[in-house]
Amino acid sequence: MSEQRAADRVVLHDSWKRVLLEEFDKPYMKSLRRFLGEQKAAHKVIYPKGSEIFAALDLCPFEAVRVIIIGQDPYHGPGQAHGLCFSVQSGVDLPPSLINIIQEINDDLSPPPERRLGAHRGSLTAWARQGVLLLNAVLTVERGRAGSHQGRGWEAFTDRIVECLNEEREGLVFMLWGSYAQRKGAIVDRRRHCVLTAPHPSPLSAHRGFFGCRHFSKANAYLVAHGQAPIDWLAVE
Repeated sequence: MSEQRAADRVVLHDSWKRVLLEEFDKPYMKSLRRFLGEQKAAHKVIYPKGSEIFAALDLCPFEAVRVIIIGQDPYHGPGQAHGLCFSVQSGVDLPPSLINIIQEINDDLSPPPERRLGAHRGSLTAWARQGVLLLNAVLTVERGRAGSHQGRGWEAFTDRIVECLNEEREGLVFMLWGSYAQRKGAIVDRRRHCVLTAPHPSPLSAHRGFFGCRHFSKANAYLVAHGQAPIDWLAVE
């Protein structure tokens, strides 16, 4: 199969097809497609649904990316994952890490009471539409089995995404929370991009430096200093 035909079978924004075209015909991607096919044939429930696997890329075209947040793998509970790291679908109870992210935003930005984020806010789609790439390192998971699709090839694919952004773009903000994200972002050129690091927002580590990191105001300060509009982190969709 040609590279073009392999890419054509993927539901993915054209800007990312251009950047990632060669990846879809590599052995690791063929192996990954085979694995996912076997999982489907075995009637395994996979999250997110197929049309949302590349949602982070679809909502945030390559040229529109301004901020990158890296997660590990999708939530594995029913109704949670929809293709954006740390985000859950509207109406779903907020996972602990997302609760802590919202707390840090409120503390960092000190919005007026009517704009404070609360338990109603689970979907981060409004961020993605502003140029925040909410990228999990692994893009699928089996229901009820956290990390079940790690080591199957997704990591190579998302490493390539980080590499392309680092090499082809300028003045991006990388938010790297926790050691996993920091290892994945280790290749980022800090002379050309802003790299913000902090512990993971999970309850196990948020009090070790995620709370008080002020990454949201720092990201906006960097964007404004480089002639870009700030992100409205309080936007709800």
